[in-house]
Amino acid sequence: QVQLVESGGGLVQPGGSLRLSCAASGFTLELYGITWIRQAPGKEREGVSCIRRSDDTTYYADSVKGRFTISRDNAKNTVYLQMNSLKPEDTAVYYCAARRSYYRASFYLNSYEYDYWGQGTQVTVSS
Repeated sequence: QVQLVESGGGLVQPGGSLRLSCAASGFTLELYGITWIRQAPGKEREGVSCIRRSDDTTYYADSVKGRFTISRDNAKNTVYLQMNSLKPEDTAVYYCAARRSYYRASFYLNSYEYDYWGQGTQVTVSS
């Protein structure tokens, strides 16, 4: 089946780290730009990070700059989000989405704007 599957979420204490994975099945992920998007109760949906298809340029929301790193492993058909120095406000469901082309500087935040959208993985940061 053609799909994206997120994994790696869980419960972690403030200051801890997690690595999220976004694995593609049925298509070649290197042909797509990938965006991580998060949704938390009571908050606006937020674009977290993006890696371009054409040149692997990366982008980050101001709220995660210096703490999160996005990367791609084409051999494994997987994109990662390394999250360090986690804060309680990082608690959210994290979604991975794939799109062939991007035409603006701001994050796309809606599923209809993407070719593929994963099921999400829960990240909870709490002591």
